[in-house]
Amino acid sequence: MESERASSGMPSDLFDLSGKRALVTGGSRGLGMAMARGFADCGADVMITSRKADEIEAAADKIGEGLDVQIHPFVADMHDRAAVDALATKALETFGTVDILVNNAGVNKPQPIDEIDDYTWDWCVEINLTSIMRLTRALAPKMKAQKWGRVIHISSVLGVGSKPARNAYSATKSSLLGLAKASALDLGPHGITVNCIGPGPFLTDMPMSLLNEAEKKEFSDMTALNRWGDPKELAGPAIFLASDAGSYVTGEMLLVDGGAFARAL
Repeated sequence: MESERASSGMPSDLFDLSGKRALVTGGSRGLGMAMARGFADCGADVMITSRKADEIEAAADKIGEGLDVQIHPFVADMHDRAAVDALATKALETFGTVDILVNNAGVNKPQPIDEIDDYTWDWCVEINLTSIMRLTRALAPKMKAQKWGRVIHISSVLGVGSKPARNAYSATKSSLLGLAKASALDLGPHGITVNCIGPGPFLTDMPMSLLNEAEKKEFSDMTALNRWGDPKELAGPAIFLASDAGSYVTGEMLLVDGGAFARAL
């Protein structure tokens, strides 16, 4: 019966991640935590990272609650190249290989173009772009060896459009699509897909801490659904790209923005 179900091609089989091993950076809260829980719900073992040990331990317990999967917390500062390399080493030691890599950790500090300081620029580039390249570079060889892999970069709608003072953030988030397209060509012949997800307004700590009430309303009003997204609503798109359901999608940006870019003006 199980073999018949596995070969039936039913939609439930396409989203099954049983036996897969996923790494989600920035997985202690918000979008990262929601995606990690989604993978775990579909049967994957998951490693999550955060800079704070207490946060990541608590998140691991919550993600794995009620599930028969392994959730591995790991403390890593994505601004520290040695820490990124240590994360890759630990993931490979723990899993043997990482089947699904979600590069979710990111930072944003709004500054107008004529006020950007070098430290902030370098900080954003290091976390939002360089750490992603380094982690993908470290984990891709094992994916190539097994002829299967999924790499998902979490970009942003502000990587497609922008707002005033989002220079470093938009520059790095838009660069992820270029990185994904080039990597998709490099890794496609080895059965590996590389894509971006561009979240729109989601109720997470980052936008809530950066925006005033008028800006929060502006963001919700610009969507077709006239509301902010719940982080849980990003789990489905991530599962799609991480599973066999998305096996013929690569080098793309999937906007999950509540229809914000459906508007012409």
